[in-house]
Amino acid sequence: MLATPEMIHETSQLARLEELLPRWRTVPLYRNQLSRTECKSFALDCFKTLPLIAKREMRTDFPRNFLPDNETVETLLEKNLIELEHTSGTSEERLPVIFARGWWNAQEETALRLNDFVAAVLDEHPDIRRATITSPACNGLTCPTVWMSRDQRTIGNALFVNLARIPFLLSEKELAHMAAEIIDWAPQFLDVDPVHGMRFALYCEANGITFPSLKFILCSYEFVSVVHKKILARVFGVPVFNLYGSTETGHLLMENTVGEMKPAYETAFLELVDADAAGIGALIVTTLTNDFMPLLRYRIGDLAQKTETPYGNSYTVHGRARDVLTARDGQRVTTWQVDQCFAGANGFAHYELRQEENGDGTLRFVPDAIVPTEADLQKVTARLESLLGFAIQTEAMKTLVPAASGKFRLTARIVPV
Repeated sequence: MLATPEMIHETSQLARLEELLPRWRTVPLYRNQLSRTECKSFALDCFKTLPLIAKREMRTDFPRNFLPDNETVETLLEKNLIELEHTSGTSEERLPVIFARGWWNAQEETALRLNDFVAAVLDEHPDIRRATITSPACNGLTCPTVWMSRDQRTIGNALFVNLARIPFLLSEKELAHMAAEIIDWAPQFLDVDPVHGMRFALYCEANGITFPSLKFILCSYEFVSVVHKKILARVFGVPVFNLYGSTETGHLLMENTVGEMKPAYETAFLELVDADAAGIGALIVTTLTNDFMPLLRYRIGDLAQKTETPYGNSYTVHGRARDVLTARDGQRVTTWQVDQCFAGANGFAHYELRQEENGDGTLRFVPDAIVPTEADLQKVTARLESLLGFAIQTEAMKTLVPAASGKFRLTARIVPV
């Protein structure tokens, strides 16, 4: 029997996990756990008995929980060996992250090349330029946090053009300035937070602004809705792809040309735990390339679903575990399942579905350039009510505000104080 590409990838990952086991034994955070386990040599079943970690364990006694006794962050920074960044704080306070200098760009390119179209553009443009539009409340490498000049906002081949937390409050003057900078920069792709990118796209559409140099758009930073992707594709006329990961893990999944989210096998080993009857479970990440801060069975906080085929596995990211809603029959409803209710509907630029304690929901939405018709509203609310089994009210809004992290919650359950 010939080995399939998927079998080759999985065999390679298992070999990599075994190779890393001695290194993990030297990490203070894992030293005691691994000394008590029976995994003296690598075995996958044994590996999966190791306890999960989350941000709390990463934060406790940082950075001594990761660095050898004879190393300090200050020394490593002086030697120019590492970069010290911070997570955005989506679900908890911001978390410091250490990675080797150059690691971020290397693992990002590995993920991008999982998409044949993007890989071809990278080959055609070795010095590819990007313009980044996202919230300033991200980590220091990818999102400047204070006002800076254009020179200060140009990092390598990336130009950061937005420093506003709430994109709906950007003035026409600010949006025009962003567009002028991008025209002058002539990037091959936009790297966008989907909500910020959507707001900018609608401005460009209203003012007839185009960017001839664009080849594709990359959506990252938070959950990408079908309504965001629809507007970005319509306005800019180039493919829109989803790139999934986090500051602490690197990029884990990349959307290919047929819409599948493919795993970056070189970067991380992925597991699903506590899966429900539909196969939706908590995504667990073991990183394979960040030697300074390896994450062993890390609970990233998202739910996902794995589709297995002999010739390639793919994943569906269902959104944050904390953002699940509850159907009348007691089943959990994920952000992705809610978002599918907007597929094919017109008139929605952004939304937020909040579920009350009694189960009923309120759908607040920012209209597209052309507001949804009554038929569009009825179509979406009927789908949502069928999904949840509760009544849904709708309310058009000019602005929806993000969480403290700068990211937007498409779904949220209101918990009584």
